[in-house]
Amino acid sequence: MGALISIPFAGSLGTVATSALAGCAFCFTSKAASLAFKSCNCNSSIATRVGFALIFSLNSLLAWLMKTPWAIEQIKKLTLNYISLCENGKCHGTLAIHRICFALSLFHLILSTSLINVRSTRTRRAEIQNGWWGPKVLAWILLLVISFLIPDGFFIIWGNWVALMGATVFILIGLVLLVDFAHSFTETCLENWENSGSNLWQYILVGSTLGLYVISIALTGLMYAFFAGSGCTLNQFFITFNLVLSVLVTVLSVAPAIQEANPKSGLAQASIVAAYCTYLVLSAVGNHTHATCNPLHKRAAATQTTTVIIGGVFTFVAIAYSTTRAATLSKAFTTGTKKGGDIALSGNDSGELGLSTGPTVITKQPTPKNTPRYQALVAAVEAGAIPASALNDRTLYADGGDSDDEGEEGAVGEERDDEKVAVKYNYSWFHIIFAMAAMYVAMLLTDWQIIKWSAPSGPDDGGSTIYIGRSDVAMWMRIISSWISILLYGWSLLAPVVMPDRFGDWD
Repeated sequence: MGALISIPFAGSLGTVATSALAGCAFCFTSKAASLAFKSCNCNSSIATRVGFALIFSLNSLLAWLMKTPWAIEQIKKLTLNYISLCENGKCHGTLAIHRICFALSLFHLILSTSLINVRSTRTRRAEIQNGWWGPKVLAWILLLVISFLIPDGFFIIWGNWVALMGATVFILIGLVLLVDFAHSFTETCLENWENSGSNLWQYILVGSTLGLYVISIALTGLMYAFFAGSGCTLNQFFITFNLVLSVLVTVLSVAPAIQEANPKSGLAQASIVAAYCTYLVLSAVGNHTHATCNPLHKRAAATQTTTVIIGGVFTFVAIAYSTTRAATLSKAFTTGTKKGGDIALSGNDSGELGLSTGPTVITKQPTPKNTPRYQALVAAVEAGAIPASALNDRTLYADGGDSDDEGEEGAVGEERDDEKVAVKYNYSWFHIIFAMAAMYVAMLLTDWQIIKWSAPSGPDDGGSTIYIGRSDVAMWMRIISSWISILLYGWSLLAPVVMPDRFGDWD
C-alpha cells in the first residue's frame, strides 16, 4: 500500500534526488574546493594542509563511532550481515576501527608514492597534492568501502604488527618534534623579547615555565596519593624515576657548561619536557591492569573516554606541528645541511651573478618583473621594437598565478601559489606522517589492545557492551615514550658540549 501511494511522487522525488546528487557531486569537485579555500585568504600550501587535516578529522571521527553499538548495527545492516563484528557472542568495533584507519593509511601511502621528488608546483604531479580534491575524496571513500570487504584475518595481522609499528614510529617522531618545539618556542620568545623590547614575551616565557612546573608537581602529587599505595611498587618506581629524571634535566639545562655551549637553553625547555613526561606517566599508571593500584578501574567507562579525548587532542596538536616541521627535519637528516629551503647561486655579496666571490642566497621566489621575460620586454621597448604600453600587459610576462608585490596581496586561495620556486614542505614525507598518524589513532582508540580470538570466560562475558580493556602494552608504551623524551632532550643539551665542532654554528 505504501508503495502504491508513493508512485505519484516518484517523478518529483526523482528530480529532487537528482538535484541532491548533482549538488553532492559539485561539492566533491576541485572547483568547489578551490572556492572553499579562497574564503580563508591563505596560500595554497596552507589550504592543502587544512584540507588533508579535515579528511583526517572526519576519518578519526568515523573510527570513533565504531566503538558504539549503533554503528555496529548499521554496518551489519548495510553489509547484509556479511560483517557482524561479533566474535563468540561478544560484539565490538576493534576490527572496524582498524579497517577505517587502514583505509586512510593506504590513501596517504598511495599519495606519498605518487609525489616522490616533487620540488615545486611547476611539476605536473604537484596537482595531485594541491588539486583534484574531488577524485581524492572519492578515492578515500572507495578505500573505506573496500576495507570492509577484506577478511578479518588480514586486520588481525595489521592491528597486531603493522599498525603497532607505525604508531610506535609516529610516537618517536612526535617525541623528536616535542624536543624541537621546546627549543623553538623558547628561542622565539627570546628573539621577540629582544627585538620588540616588550615585557609581554618575558611574561609569556616566565609564566609558561612556572605554570608547567606547577602542573608537573601537582600531577606527581596526585599520582603518589592515588596510584602509589602499599604494594604498588611498580607504580612507585615509575613516578619516582620520572621525578628524578625531571629534576636531572632541569639542573642540566642551567649547568654552566650547557649555558656556555647554548646560551638559549634553560628552564623553559625543561619545563615543557617535564610536564609532558609527567602526563605520560600519569596516563601509564592509569592503564595499569592492577585493580588495587589503579583506582580508575571503578570508573572504567569515564576513564576510557577521558583518555581517548586527551590522547586525541595531543594527536591533532602533534600532527599540526609535525606537518610544518617534519619536512624541514627530513632535509636535515637526508642532506646533512643545517638549513633547508634556500637556493644558493654563484655570486658576490652585492648579488651580482657570474662572480665566484661568495654565494647569493635566494629565500623568496622572484616577482614577474624580475624574470628574464620581463627584462626582454624592457630591452625591446628601449630598442623601439614594441610600444611602451606592452609593459602594462601582464599576460606577456606573468605566468598564470604569478603576481608582483602589489598583486600578491590581492591573491587568495589556489591563485596564491607560494610554491612555484620550491615547495614549502616535503609532499611525500607529509603523507607518510599522516599514514603513521592514522595507525596511531587506531591503536589509541583500541587502547593498544592485542587482537585475538578467545572464548567467553563466563556467562556474563557476552553481550554487546563496548569496552576495550586496559593493557600492559599501553602502559609500557607511555612509560618508554617518557624515558625516550628525557633521553632526547638530555642529548640535545649535551651534544653541543660533547661535539662542539659539529654543533658550534648550528642555527
